[in-house]
Amino acid sequence: MKPVICVVGPTASGKSSLAQAIAERIDGEVVSADSMQIYRGMDIGTGKVPSEERVVAHHGLDLVEPGEPFSAALFQEYARTCFDDIDGRGKRSVLCGGTGFYVRAAIDDYEFPKGEQVDNPIRERYLAVAEQEGAHALWLMLEEVDPESAGIIPENDVKRVVRAFELLDEGESYAEQKRKLATIPQLLPACFIGLSVDPNVLRARIDERVDEMVRSGLVEEVESLLAAGFREGVTAPQAIGYKEIVKALDGEVTLAEAVDEIKVATHRYAKRQRTWFRKDKRIRWIDANSGHSEELLVDALAIIEEHGDEQPSQRGNMR
Repeated sequence: MKPVICVVGPTASGKSSLAQAIAERIDGEVVSADSMQIYRGMDIGTGKVPSEERVVAHHGLDLVEPGEPFSAALFQEYARTCFDDIDGRGKRSVLCGGTGFYVRAAIDDYEFPKGEQVDNPIRERYLAVAEQEGAHALWLMLEEVDPESAGIIPENDVKRVVRAFELLDEGESYAEQKRKLATIPQLLPACFIGLSVDPNVLRARIDERVDEMVRSGLVEEVESLLAAGFREGVTAPQAIGYKEIVKALDGEVTLAEAVDEIKVATHRYAKRQRTWFRKDKRIRWIDANSGHSEELLVDALAIIEEHGDEQPSQRGNMR
């Protein structure tokens, strides 16, 4: 298999445009590694490349309905199937996304415990606790049995708290698993390209992007999803841009306040993305402050050419 071209970086850094430009230039196809773009109907708020603007084939979009269970383990299987298919047709795979764990799941030699699959009775049990007693009560339960893991999981992050309980049921700690993640070797050949944007520049881009989403119909998109019965999916903690609009539609905040909340939440998310990707020493960073697409493409193609067909053993591991 030829190396997978991985284009990573924080939201609003220009990943999608660059990934598509690379794929067009090297006869490739894009595989999205975004944990929210997998949902059908969640288009504007997740920043999907509009279908009419896709000049190459895109995979990893619109896989499931909003709120339907999905996992990094399922994405790993899906992405690797895509890579095999694309490679088998003589084309190149361009993995693009800001969900760092999805990128690592696809490329690195990570074996998921059975709890990472979607059908897990342990998960349903603790989700019910969160539903009945609240996220804080569930987090306190975790703190009693696994204080180390509770210490690194935000109290309102029900998904990860539940995951910690699933791992405990399998005899493993969430905190220990996170430590192990740093030492997992690379499995597939890959060339990592990161887009680096000054935090102040990125903040301005995010703010403009959120405003543009609203102008492009984000409110109407959320209304349509609610009408279709997907309230649970669009109000999930990770659904930035959707849950805030729902609050406005419910009359809890004004639209202007909801937009401000989206911007703040997105700034925080971008900071977490930068922190994640900066730890991966395999990534070659491109200065993307200017946002000039042709300059970024030239720099990216130079990195790809320099990388050649090196195998994982030649590249070294994360950190």
